[in-house]
Amino acid sequence: MKASINIALSVDGMIAEGDGGIDWLNNQPGIDGEDMGFQAFIDSVDVMIMGRNTFEKVVSFGPGAWAYGDMPVVVLSRGTVQIPKHLQKTVSSSSLEPKDLVAKLEGEGYEHAYVDGGYTIRQFMKQGLIQHLTLTTVPLILGDGISLFSDQGRSDLELIESKAWSNGMIQNKYKVLR
Repeated sequence: MKASINIALSVDGMIAEGDGGIDWLNNQPGIDGEDMGFQAFIDSVDVMIMGRNTFEKVVSFGPGAWAYGDMPVVVLSRGTVQIPKHLQKTVSSSSLEPKDLVAKLEGEGYEHAYVDGGYTIRQFMKQGLIQHLTLTTVPLILGDGISLFSDQGRSDLELIESKAWSNGMIQNKYKVLR
């Protein structure tokens, strides 16, 4: 099963402030009618694997903020996950290790997973389960926060595509070589 990342980060590699806040993402100027390829990416995946902290953050934005429609979402957590009633048909939780979860989902017929959440991404990268990265750099230095690739170790990448927008955001797409 192919697994991909699509995430925004600050110039200094942070995906959230120290308290998990991502308000800085919403304060960036947008470009009318431009989603920077996010919908096309979502259309290319058939299952999402999300960390518990990320899931709780997204759910805290309210029911109208759920951007994943009817796509199956698996929330990784060692503890109990409170899944709101309106998401219980598409969201489940799992405590499986990443390799075991990928094997299970592949056995269920899934072909392309979207992996999201800092800790979850790092675990999938460490286990060699990510094949593609889409990293959108926001023109901002947070200076402190949650780093996407802290304690990651080395991963060799091949740049597939790079695109810059008039609002200063730059998106790089990479193939993971290992």
